[in-house]
Amino acid sequence: MVPPSYIFLSQERFKANMAASLVLKRWCSNAVQSKGSRLERLRNSRVAGWCRGLLSDYREACREVVVGSWERPFKASVYLSLLGGAWACYLTNPDDASFETSLLESANQLGLLSPWIRSGTSDGHVQGLVRLRNEGRLRYASLGVASLTYRADHDPEASLYEARCSLLSVPWAELRERVLDVGFAGRWWLLGAKMRDYDVNEDEFRHLPPAMAATAPPSTAGTERNEKLHAESWKPLVMSAEDVARAEGEQAATGSETAGQEAQTGPQTQL
Repeated sequence: MVPPSYIFLSQERFKANMAASLVLKRWCSNAVQSKGSRLERLRNSRVAGWCRGLLSDYREACREVVVGSWERPFKASVYLSLLGGAWACYLTNPDDASFETSLLESANQLGLLSPWIRSGTSDGHVQGLVRLRNEGRLRYASLGVASLTYRADHDPEASLYEARCSLLSVPWAELRERVLDVGFAGRWWLLGAKMRDYDVNEDEFRHLPPAMAATAPPSTAGTERNEKLHAESWKPLVMSAEDVARAEGEQAATGSETAGQEAQTGPQTQL
Protein backbone atom coordinates (compact mmCIF):
# COMPACT_ATOMS: atom_id res chain seq x y z
CA MET A 1 0.00 0.00 0.00
CA VAL A 2 1.37 3.48 -1.08
CA PRO A 3 1.87 5.82 1.82
CA PRO A 4 -0.19 9.04 1.84
CA SER A 5 2.96 11.22 2.07
CA TYR A 6 4.24 9.82 -1.27
CA ILE A 7 0.92 10.49 -2.94
CA PHE A 8 0.96 14.06 -1.64
CA LEU A 9 4.52 14.69 -2.95
CA SER A 10 3.62 13.30 -6.37
CA GLN A 11 0.61 15.59 -6.61
CA GLU A 12 2.67 18.64 -5.61
CA ARG A 13 5.39 17.78 -8.16
CA PHE A 14 2.77 17.37 -10.88
CA LYS A 15 1.23 20.75 -10.02
CA ALA A 16 4.70 22.38 -10.10
CA ASN A 17 5.48 20.90 -13.52
CA MET A 18 2.14 22.04 -14.89
CA ALA A 19 2.69 25.56 -13.54
CA ALA A 20 6.21 25.70 -15.06
CA SER A 21 4.94 24.53 -18.44
CA LEU A 22 2.16 27.16 -18.39
CA VAL A 23 4.65 29.92 -17.47
CA LEU A 24 7.04 28.85 -20.26
CA LYS A 25 4.23 28.71 -22.81
CA ARG A 26 2.98 32.16 -21.83
CA TRP A 27 6.53 33.61 -21.91
CA CYS A 28 7.15 32.27 -25.41
CA SER A 29 3.83 33.64 -26.68
CA ASN A 30 4.59 37.03 -25.10
CA ALA A 31 8.07 37.01 -26.65
CA VAL A 32 6.65 36.35 -30.10
CA GLN A 33 4.04 39.05 -29.65
CA SER A 34 6.62 41.55 -28.29
CA LYS A 35 9.01 40.74 -31.14
CA GLY A 36 6.31 41.30 -33.69
CA SER A 37 5.23 44.52 -32.03
CA ARG A 38 8.83 45.82 -31.93
CA LEU A 39 9.29 45.13 -35.62
CA GLU A 40 6.03 46.85 -36.41
CA ARG A 41 6.93 49.86 -34.27
CA LEU A 42 10.37 50.07 -35.91
CA ARG A 43 8.80 49.77 -39.35
CA ASN A 44 6.35 52.56 -38.62
CA SER A 45 8.85 54.84 -36.90
CA ARG A 46 10.20 58.13 -38.32
CA VAL A 47 13.68 56.70 -38.87
CA ALA A 48 12.27 53.91 -41.03
CA GLY A 49 10.23 56.44 -43.02
CA TRP A 50 13.32 58.63 -43.52
CA CYS A 51 15.37 55.62 -44.71
CA ARG A 52 12.62 54.60 -47.13
CA GLY A 53 12.47 58.14 -48.50
CA LEU A 54 16.25 58.27 -48.87
CA LEU A 55 16.35 54.98 -50.75
CA SER A 56 13.52 56.14 -52.98
CA ASP A 57 15.38 59.38 -53.78
CA TYR A 58 18.57 57.47 -54.64
CA ARG A 59 16.62 55.04 -56.81
CA GLU A 60 15.00 57.93 -58.67
CA ALA A 61 18.34 59.71 -59.09
CA CYS A 62 19.98 56.58 -60.53
CA ARG A 63 17.07 56.12 -62.92
CA GLU A 64 17.37 59.74 -64.08
CA VAL A 65 21.12 59.31 -64.62
CA VAL A 66 20.58 56.25 -66.78
CA VAL A 67 17.81 57.89 -68.78
CA GLY A 68 19.79 61.11 -69.22
CA SER A 69 22.89 59.19 -70.35
CA TRP A 70 20.82 57.37 -72.92
CA GLU A 71 19.26 60.59 -74.22
CA ARG A 72 22.49 62.68 -74.18
CA PRO A 73 25.46 60.36 -74.77
CA PHE A 74 27.95 63.16 -75.54
CA LYS A 75 27.28 64.97 -72.28
CA ALA A 76 27.44 61.72 -70.36
CA SER A 77 30.76 60.80 -72.01
CA VAL A 78 32.21 64.22 -71.08
CA TYR A 79 31.16 63.82 -67.44
CA LEU A 80 32.49 60.28 -67.38
CA SER A 81 35.82 61.42 -68.85
CA LEU A 82 36.10 64.16 -66.24
CA LEU A 83 35.39 61.72 -63.44
CA GLY A 84 37.87 59.22 -64.86
CA GLY A 85 40.53 61.90 -65.22
CA ALA A 86 40.00 63.08 -61.65
CA TRP A 87 40.25 59.50 -60.41
CA ALA A 88 43.47 58.96 -62.41
CA CYS A 89 44.94 62.17 -61.00
CA TYR A 90 44.03 61.04 -57.50
CA LEU A 91 45.73 57.69 -58.02
CA THR A 92 48.89 59.26 -59.49
CA ASN A 93 49.09 62.12 -57.01
CA PRO A 94 52.74 62.22 -55.76
CA ASP A 95 53.45 62.25 -52.05
CA ASP A 96 56.23 63.71 -49.91
CA ALA A 97 58.37 60.57 -50.22
CA SER A 98 58.38 60.87 -54.02
CA PHE A 99 59.48 64.52 -53.77
CA GLU A 100 62.34 63.61 -51.46
CA THR A 101 63.37 60.80 -53.80
CA SER A 102 63.32 63.12 -56.82
CA LEU A 103 65.30 65.73 -54.91
CA LEU A 104 68.01 63.27 -53.88
CA GLU A 105 68.25 61.88 -57.43
CA SER A 106 68.68 65.39 -58.81
CA ALA A 107 71.35 66.17 -56.22
CA ASN A 108 73.22 62.97 -57.14
CA GLN A 109 73.05 63.80 -60.85
CA LEU A 110 74.53 67.24 -60.22
CA GLY A 111 77.16 65.79 -57.90
CA LEU A 112 78.53 63.62 -60.71
CA LEU A 113 79.32 66.73 -62.79
CA SER A 114 82.14 69.19 -62.43
CA PRO A 115 81.24 72.67 -61.11
CA TRP A 116 82.47 74.06 -64.44
CA ILE A 117 79.87 71.99 -66.35
CA ARG A 118 76.73 71.92 -64.23
CA SER A 119 74.02 74.51 -64.71
CA GLY A 120 74.00 77.30 -62.17
CA THR A 121 70.20 77.51 -62.19
CA SER A 122 69.75 73.80 -61.53
CA ASP A 123 72.47 73.69 -58.90
CA GLY A 124 71.14 76.72 -57.01
CA HIS A 125 67.56 75.43 -56.97
CA VAL A 126 68.52 71.93 -55.82
CA GLN A 127 70.96 73.18 -53.19
CA GLY A 128 68.27 75.47 -51.76
CA LEU A 129 65.80 72.58 -51.50
CA VAL A 130 68.42 70.35 -49.88
CA ARG A 131 69.23 73.05 -47.32
CA LEU A 132 65.52 73.42 -46.43
CA ARG A 133 65.22 69.63 -46.14
CA ASN A 134 68.19 69.43 -43.78
CA GLU A 135 66.71 72.21 -41.66
CA GLY A 136 63.32 70.46 -41.52
CA ARG A 137 61.48 73.36 -43.15
CA LEU A 138 59.93 71.53 -46.09
CA ARG A 139 56.17 70.99 -45.85
CA TYR A 140 53.86 68.89 -47.98
CA ALA A 141 50.14 69.43 -48.64
CA SER A 142 47.89 67.12 -50.64
CA LEU A 143 44.93 68.59 -52.53
CA GLY A 144 43.53 65.26 -53.68
CA VAL A 145 44.34 65.54 -57.38
CA ALA A 146 47.54 67.59 -56.88
CA SER A 147 50.17 68.25 -54.22
CA LEU A 148 52.13 71.26 -53.02
CA THR A 149 55.55 71.53 -51.42
CA TYR A 150 56.21 74.78 -49.57
CA ARG A 151 58.70 76.15 -47.06
CA ALA A 152 58.10 76.94 -43.41
CA ASP A 153 59.96 79.17 -41.00
CA HIS A 154 60.73 76.56 -38.33
CA ASP A 155 61.21 72.86 -37.85
CA PRO A 156 58.05 71.09 -36.57
CA GLU A 157 59.99 69.80 -33.54
CA ALA A 158 61.35 73.21 -32.58
CA SER A 159 60.38 74.45 -29.10
CA LEU A 160 60.71 78.14 -29.80
CA TYR A 161 57.86 80.45 -28.93
CA GLU A 162 57.62 81.69 -32.52
CA ALA A 163 57.25 78.11 -33.73
CA ARG A 164 54.59 77.11 -31.17
CA CYS A 165 52.40 80.21 -30.97
CA SER A 166 49.39 79.90 -33.26
CA LEU A 167 48.99 83.67 -33.47
CA LEU A 168 52.42 83.99 -35.10
CA SER A 169 51.83 81.30 -37.70
CA VAL A 170 52.12 82.13 -41.38
CA PRO A 171 48.74 83.14 -42.90
CA TRP A 172 47.35 81.25 -45.85
CA ALA A 173 47.56 84.37 -48.00
CA GLU A 174 51.36 84.00 -48.10
CA LEU A 175 51.23 80.37 -49.22
CA ARG A 176 51.54 81.38 -52.89
CA GLU A 177 54.91 83.01 -52.18
CA ARG A 178 56.15 79.98 -50.26
CA VAL A 179 55.24 77.28 -52.76
CA LEU A 180 58.37 75.49 -54.01
CA ASP A 181 56.91 72.85 -56.31
CA VAL A 182 53.65 71.45 -57.65
CA GLY A 183 53.07 67.71 -57.97
CA PHE A 184 50.61 66.50 -60.57
CA ALA A 185 50.19 63.33 -62.66
CA GLY A 186 52.99 61.47 -60.90
CA ARG A 187 55.77 64.07 -61.22
CA TRP A 188 57.06 67.31 -59.71
CA TRP A 189 56.94 69.90 -62.46
CA LEU A 190 59.07 72.76 -61.18
CA LEU A 191 61.94 70.48 -60.18
CA GLY A 192 61.82 68.81 -63.60
CA ALA A 193 61.86 72.21 -65.32
CA LYS A 194 64.86 73.37 -63.28
CA MET A 195 66.74 70.15 -64.05
CA ARG A 196 66.33 70.56 -67.82
CA ASP A 197 69.81 70.95 -69.39
CA TYR A 198 71.42 70.57 -65.97
CA ASP A 199 74.73 69.64 -67.64
CA VAL A 200 74.99 72.92 -69.59
CA ASN A 201 76.66 75.87 -67.89
CA GLU A 202 75.02 79.06 -69.15
CA ASP A 203 77.88 81.24 -67.83
CA GLU A 204 80.23 79.80 -70.46
CA PHE A 205 78.17 81.38 -73.24
CA ARG A 206 77.52 84.70 -71.54
CA HIS A 207 80.66 86.46 -72.84
CA LEU A 208 80.52 85.23 -76.45
CA PRO A 209 80.81 87.73 -79.31
CA PRO A 210 77.50 88.95 -80.73
CA ALA A 211 77.99 87.01 -83.96
CA MET A 212 78.50 83.72 -82.11
CA ALA A 213 75.78 84.46 -79.60
CA ALA A 214 73.30 85.00 -82.44
CA THR A 215 74.18 81.66 -84.01
CA ALA A 216 71.36 79.21 -83.59
CA PRO A 217 72.30 75.86 -82.06
CA PRO A 218 72.04 72.79 -84.28
CA SER A 219 68.68 71.14 -84.44
CA THR A 220 67.98 67.68 -83.13
CA ALA A 221 67.77 66.27 -86.66
CA GLY A 222 71.14 67.77 -87.60
CA THR A 223 72.77 66.43 -84.47
CA GLU A 224 71.39 62.95 -85.09
CA ARG A 225 72.58 63.08 -88.72
CA ASN A 226 76.11 64.07 -87.67
CA GLU A 227 76.21 61.32 -85.05
CA LYS A 228 75.06 58.79 -87.64
CA LEU A 229 77.74 59.88 -90.13
CA HIS A 230 80.40 59.71 -87.42
CA ALA A 231 79.31 56.19 -86.47
CA GLU A 232 79.34 55.08 -90.11
CA SER A 233 82.86 56.47 -90.61
CA TRP A 234 84.22 53.83 -88.24
CA LYS A 235 82.67 50.93 -90.14
CA PRO A 236 84.87 48.85 -92.54
CA LEU A 237 84.69 49.65 -96.24
CA VAL A 238 82.61 47.13 -98.18
CA MET A 239 83.06 47.00 -102.02
CA SER A 240 81.19 44.89 -104.51
CA ALA A 241 82.81 43.00 -107.41
CA GLU A 242 81.80 45.72 -109.87
CA ASP A 243 83.39 48.41 -107.70
CA VAL A 244 86.60 46.33 -107.46
CA ALA A 245 86.74 45.80 -111.25
CA ARG A 246 86.07 49.49 -111.89
CA ALA A 247 88.79 50.50 -109.44
CA GLU A 248 91.29 48.10 -111.03
CA GLY A 249 90.45 49.48 -114.52
CA GLU A 250 90.93 53.06 -113.34
CA GLN A 251 94.19 52.10 -111.66
CA ALA A 252 95.44 50.38 -114.86
CA ALA A 253 94.50 53.38 -117.00
CA THR A 254 96.23 55.74 -114.58
CA GLY A 255 99.34 53.53 -114.64
CA SER A 256 99.48 53.48 -118.45
CA GLU A 257 99.15 57.26 -118.63
CA THR A 258 101.92 57.66 -116.09
CA ALA A 259 104.18 55.28 -118.03
CA GLY A 260 103.57 57.18 -121.29
CA GLN A 261 104.42 60.50 -119.68
CA GLU A 262 107.60 59.06 -118.24
CA ALA A 263 108.55 57.66 -121.64
CA GLN A 264 108.10 61.08 -123.24
CA THR A 265 110.00 63.02 -120.61
CA GLY A 266 112.80 60.46 -120.28
CA PRO A 267 114.76 61.30 -123.52
CA GLN A 268 114.39 65.03 -122.94
CA THR A 269 115.92 64.62 -119.53
CA GLN A 270 118.88 62.65 -120.93
CA LEU A 271 119.56 65.34 -123.57
